Amino acid sequence: MAPVTSSLLAALAGLPNLAEPVPGWATGGQPTEQQLRAFKAAGGQVVVDNRDPMEPRPFDEPATVRADGLEYISVPIVHGAVTTATMKQMHSTLKWLEGKKVLLHCSSGNRTAAALIPYMMIEKKMEQEDAVDLAMSIGLRSAELMEIAVTYANGLSG
Repeated sequence: MAPVTSSLLAALAGLPNLAEPVPGWATGGQPTEQQLRAFKAAGGQVVVDNRDPMEPRPFDEPATVRADGLEYISVPIVHGAVTTATMKQMHSTLKWLEGKKVLLHCSSGNRTAAALIPYMMIEKKMEQEDAVDLAMSIGLRSAELMEIAVTYANGLSG
């Protein structure tokens, strides 16, 4: 049987570390302007940017996203400055996004994948090991970010 590719994944083809860990939520690295337009055409509603606003970008993403009629949310996950408060902000953002068609991204997918761990553990009742495996399969590369995410999630569920 051929793998089922959602319209969001098809629209975002070529995005680094592209995945759909939750139905309707595409995750990965930095999208292009064309990918954002295709995401909108595929029914996309919200773009969550986990990059630091100071990071260099190929184009003005907030303006492009808004001009395309999408909602833009910035939840910066800044290397070396991530705390449980960062994870809490991302967790409450993810709960608010339930049922929406969303693109969640950073530059490579690493930070976004880490930030999904608490949501998967708490809201989706995933075991810690499964949530971490999922995050690693969609781009998590940072042991430090994984640790912060797991510590936050265990603090809430414990």
